[in-house]
Amino acid sequence: MNTSYYISLITAIFIGGAAGYVGSLMATKKMSLVGDVLSHIALPGIGLGLLYGVNISLGALASLVLGIMLIWILSLKTELSMESLVGVVFVLSLAIGFLITPEEELLHALFGNISAVAMPDAVAAVFISVIVFVSARIIYSKMMLAYVSEDLALASGVKINKYNLIYLFLIAAVVAFGIKVGGTLLTSAMIIVPAAAARNVSRNMRQYSWLSVVIGIASVIAGFAVFPFLAARFGLSAVAIGPVIILASIVFFAVSLLFKNK
Repeated sequence: MNTSYYISLITAIFIGGAAGYVGSLMATKKMSLVGDVLSHIALPGIGLGLLYGVNISLGALASLVLGIMLIWILSLKTELSMESLVGVVFVLSLAIGFLITPEEELLHALFGNISAVAMPDAVAAVFISVIVFVSARIIYSKMMLAYVSEDLALASGVKINKYNLIYLFLIAAVVAFGIKVGGTLLTSAMIIVPAAAARNVSRNMRQYSWLSVVIGIASVIAGFAVFPFLAARFGLSAVAIGPVIILASIVFFAVSLLFKNK
């Protein structure tokens, strides 16, 4: 195994852990579909990055930030739910993304290619993952209070809209730097599935949040461990590492159902 393999593995581990932790909040707030949609909002930025030779993670992040700001502005101007507004921006982004993304690069945009991660990208992804994790830790209790009772949160001085916006930006950061692992189609699964598996077997919120991290990391390690055998057996390319990681997380979810708390 060469150096690039370990660079890819370490990068994916950090992204998987951060995604799992952020996902534990998303599942609690019943925003899983929002996470799925946000990953697709990154597509126009990826397309522009590929066209003009810009780092696709930066392109994706710019696209996500613009998308989130558009959603936020619309939420202030209309009475529509956040899910409805995200859906509108989603279809707009998807249409633009497919129009501008080079056809030959579309597969990588949709499914990622973690094996192509260079050292500067890896360092940036690890740094962002740590920032996301620490930031999520800081706002976690306030977000949980808002989930339990928005009235109680407001009475306690929690600015719900502000923290929701911060949380959306944290999701955007995970998605932007997770694009190379799972592409736009699978990145959301890295956020959603480990948290869902952890929720099945957790007895309290602390256990739930940390198990989400553990399962996210374990899914990455399992995916990397199994991939060489699947690649040799079925002739898979490096693009398939992302889907294999997601399949590993699904296996963890299936196992969690056997031990689900009643």
